Amino acid sequence: VTKLRLIRTLTSLLIHQSRTFDDLTIPPPAINSLPSPNDHNNTNHTETAVTPPPTKTTMEEKKHETMGVAHQLARKNIALLHPYRCARDDYSNGILLDANENAIGPTSVPTDSDNHLTLERYPCPYQIPLKQKYASYRGHELSHENIFVGVGSDEAIDLLMRIFCVPGVEEIMITPPTYGMYRVSANVNDLRIVEVPLTEDFDLRVPEMLAAVTPRTKLMFICSPGNPTAKAIPLDTIEEIANSSYRGLIIVDEAYVDFSTIPSALSLVHKYPNVVVLQTLSKAFGLAGIRLGFAIANDDIIQLMNNVKAPYNVNSLTSEVANNALKNVSTLEKNVATLLAQRDVVEAKLNELDFVTKVYPSDANFLLFRLKCCAQEIYKLMADRGIVTRFRGNELHCSECIRVTIGTEDENNSFIEALVKIYNEVVTTK
Repeated sequence: VTKLRLIRTLTSLLIHQSRTFDDLTIPPPAINSLPSPNDHNNTNHTETAVTPPPTKTTMEEKKHETMGVAHQLARKNIALLHPYRCARDDYSNGILLDANENAIGPTSVPTDSDNHLTLERYPCPYQIPLKQKYASYRGHELSHENIFVGVGSDEAIDLLMRIFCVPGVEEIMITPPTYGMYRVSANVNDLRIVEVPLTEDFDLRVPEMLAAVTPRTKLMFICSPGNPTAKAIPLDTIEEIANSSYRGLIIVDEAYVDFSTIPSALSLVHKYPNVVVLQTLSKAFGLAGIRLGFAIANDDIIQLMNNVKAPYNVNSLTSEVANNALKNVSTLEKNVATLLAQRDVVEAKLNELDFVTKVYPSDANFLLFRLKCCAQEIYKLMADRGIVTRFRGNELHCSECIRVTIGTEDENNSFIEALVKIYNEVVTTK
């Protein structure tokens, strides 16, 4: 009896300890209940396992299961990730002796600068003022909590794959011909790539896309307007996918949206929790050199992206230029109008050339066109003579195609002249 009482006391202490130290990630082993002294003659007693209290890990897993679409789709270790806490998360003003910066000042500053950006200091890790300006500019009741700011759209593409796809197990879907970085990032992250090609007119094949979805398909990339297709995808097509049984993320890459008459998918962000829109300052804003892009989505998706990103991914110089650009929207609109007018001029001139068999309609700041023959050779000869376009003939549905960006009026005229001259040279030598 004394021995049994001692065992009961030790058991009670063990259970109490597991409740006290609730941060243990490995629960104590289940301890079978022991018979009381009065039960020693009862041969039919049942041993009942004592259920250990929930551990911190168990509680976090249950929280993970009840949160929004981001946490339901994310890799478990990412959903439970505690982000790196940098010095500027705590304080950004005062005598800053917390981040091991060089308080004496920078070795160099931009030309004609007075170092008003205090480049010896780390930048704001979340770029709240920039996000607020961008949300206000784009509308659709967006707030800074719906916006991720990164190094071009490419950082967002990579982060989404890292957050939501298990390497070597899960997959993304792309619709070739499309932007090449989806494939590159997927290969870097060891993800399978499901391809559902566009039609020859560069439309999505939605039934085929949905039929190709598996439980492992976590991300679906839709480039709109497309690259190299220049064709925007109608919103009702995207909504058809959003209203389907597919529950992964639908990522609409809108690098060229400011040149398009098709409305942005930003209007779908609050309507569908799994829609993510990518945009950039590299195209219509004319700021490719600062490398700044945005992901716009439900705040739970954006929070995970902020958790995983590098602490100071957007530098102070980039941030200042981006903020200034959003104060000069009238310049943006003027430049876009000029480029669209020139796009019409170049399209008309290409259509006048008998060796150009097709000029595809464009919702972007470039044109995709097909030659009768020799597109790669002509592209190379033009580039060697200083007129650089892009040969796209290796892409699906793009045989003998060249992609040309719309430049200034003089640049566009030089391009047309070179194209005619070099084509005639090549053909006469055949």
